[in-house]
Amino acid sequence: MRSPATVTAVVLLALAAAALPARAADGPGEAGNPPRGLFLTVSGSDSTWIRGVLLQCAPGPSGPHPAASDACAALEKAKGDFDKLPGNARACTKQYEPVTVSAAGSWGGLRTAWRKTYPNACVLETATGPVFRF
Repeated sequence: MRSPATVTAVVLLALAAAALPARAADGPGEAGNPPRGLFLTVSGSDSTWIRGVLLQCAPGPSGPHPAASDACAALEKAKGDFDKLPGNARACTKQYEPVTVSAAGSWGGLRTAWRKTYPNACVLETATGPVFRF
C-alpha cells in the first residue's frame, strides 16, 4: 500500500510534467522570467486527496480554472496577497476537517509561493472566495 506522501508526490510530479510544454513554448530569451499564472492546489487532511488547477490572469482570465474571472478579480482586489483575499463572509461550523491550499507561480510578474491550512472547507471559502473554488 502506498503512503499518502507517495501518492501526493506522484500527483504533483504528473501535474508538473503536464505544465512543461506550456513553459517550453515561452520562446528564446524568456527562460529567466517567472512562469505565467498560478498553479493552485487544494488537499485534504494528511493529503488523503489533492486537486490542482492552473489560473492565468494576464493578459486576461484564462486557463482551466472554472471561475477564472472571479478568481482573478479577487486576486486583483487583494493585489496578489492571498492573506488579503476578500472571501465570502458566512457562518461556518467548527467541524475540524482540515484542507490545505497552495499557490505557486507568478502574479504581476513576480514569483509567488503561498500555503495555508484551514480548519474546514467552509472556512477556506470564507477566507479565499472563488480563488480555490475548483
